[in-house]
Amino acid sequence: MLEGLEIREDMFSKTIENKDFRIDSQYYTQAPIKNPILKYKKIGDVIHSSQYGISIEMNENGHGYPIYRMNELHNMLCDIEVNKYADITQDECRRFALRNRDVLFNRTNSFEWVGRTGVYYQNDNIERTFASYLVRFNPIESVILPEYFCAFLNTKQGIRDIKRRARQSINQTNVNPEEVKEIEIPILDMDFQLQIQEYFERANLCRLKSLSLYKDAEMQLLFELGLKDWQPNNAPVNIKQLKESFLTSGRLDAEYYQTKYEDYAEYIRKYKNGSDVLGNLCSLNEKNFKPEDNTEYNYIELSDIGNSGEITGCTTSIGAELPSRARRFVQTNDVIVSSIEGSLQSVALVTAEYDKAICSTGFYVVKSKTINPETLLVLFKSEPMQNLLRQGCSGTILTAIGRNELQNIVMPKIRNEVQTEIAEYVQKSISLRKEAKQLLENAKLQVECKITNGGGI
Repeated sequence: MLEGLEIREDMFSKTIENKDFRIDSQYYTQAPIKNPILKYKKIGDVIHSSQYGISIEMNENGHGYPIYRMNELHNMLCDIEVNKYADITQDECRRFALRNRDVLFNRTNSFEWVGRTGVYYQNDNIERTFASYLVRFNPIESVILPEYFCAFLNTKQGIRDIKRRARQSINQTNVNPEEVKEIEIPILDMDFQLQIQEYFERANLCRLKSLSLYKDAEMQLLFELGLKDWQPNNAPVNIKQLKESFLTSGRLDAEYYQTKYEDYAEYIRKYKNGSDVLGNLCSLNEKNFKPEDNTEYNYIELSDIGNSGEITGCTTSIGAELPSRARRFVQTNDVIVSSIEGSLQSVALVTAEYDKAICSTGFYVVKSKTINPETLLVLFKSEPMQNLLRQGCSGTILTAIGRNELQNIVMPKIRNEVQTEIAEYVQKSISLRKEAKQLLENAKLQVECKITNGGGI
């Protein structure tokens, strides 16, 4: 009768000892198995401090300080760049400013996302902060290095302990930071931890070089278009007659008629190699794909897209467990473009690793016979195209760009020789990102091995 069930018998006194009085079965059946030859300490005993991030409205206009959100932690590192800003005072920034090698922990979101952890590296002199659904942990470095601490929380042992402490409700899951402090972490020798730190630092350098190459590709595109130092007209008023506004576009919202959008479109139309609308230069894969219930798929959603046009990961699930929005089939060299205002920068090139994956219907799946995929990626992420995408957005509850608006966006016919140069930059950038990802995966695997059987680097 009990075949296949997980059962564990414990004393009632253990529930009383637990500060949150846990009586849910998973908390006990999923308890980690310790390696008896290792020494363990509670995380709360090996950290200097923990701190919730700041709760404040964010903006995309560059007002205030860059702010990290939960979807900007990828592969055990905090992204180099972020898209949102918090308009806070200097005093507030001093309280919540990130410092080099802080560890950020995602305490609330979906069950899959909760517990995601990344190390922040201060790669420049820009002050950044972090949002309230993240928690900053600062370990005592004479005992636990931040990189090892982060790697441990991303190992199968660490994830298992985090997930068993997660509290699930209908729409979200939470992990109380005080519960995280109760997790026992093995105290591994410092030489080993320093080698883990080296993996992280090398990965960070690879990311920086990768980003630099992507910026080179972007500059190449803007230089070709003559937009490198060009600025549109940002006048707040634009007077239109009815026949050249609503009767033509069907739009009455003032945002749509901002002069900067007209300037971007007009500049692209004057491109020396010509231009056309997106619908004539690109094709959209709009066919709905219905996953089979018992077949396993890789599923890509908006939160899996990094700031340099990379897919940072995916969810692997059988079809029956995928959300109803998992309906777009993608192939190598497709470019996926977010349709949702607020996430329009979520554009990515599908690499061979994600061939035949499924993506959310929140993306458009785009390809072109005349523009190579790397150039398409850089185009869609460029300032001109981002503005034209934003202009096309409409809606009330969920603001997004519709199919017709997307297909009518004007695009430049980039010269083939320029496309080749852009593709070289992007492919070198992708190669470095893969190297960074592999370094971090190696670090995690080494920690898992050490914890399991005393093996290591």
